[in-house]
Amino acid sequence: MEDDQVVKALTALAQPVRLKVFRALVVSGQTGLTPGTMAEALNVPPNTLSFHLKELTHAGLVTQERASRHIIYRAAYGQMNALLAYLTENCCQGVECLDATAASCKC
Repeated sequence: MEDDQVVKALTALAQPVRLKVFRALVVSGQTGLTPGTMAEALNVPPNTLSFHLKELTHAGLVTQERASRHIIYRAAYGQMNALLAYLTENCCQGVECLDATAASCKC
């Protein structure tokens, strides 16, 4: 993943409504969600949701597919995984990272 793509994705996620939308799509899995379902579940006005979905799509974090009369949105898991891999690429200077329990140990 290129630096500019990472910045675009992090910028898109650095907004509370977009973060909620993205997390809801991640939870929904490959089934995805329609805008109406998301708007109702997240208590976001449809026009506001549309704006945020556009931003997430532009950042490559969300895909859309027409299914009959509906548009189904899904998290772009490949892009999400690439972002996570980029962020953790050089974690712990290349050695195995400690888990939370070991990191908090005063041994």
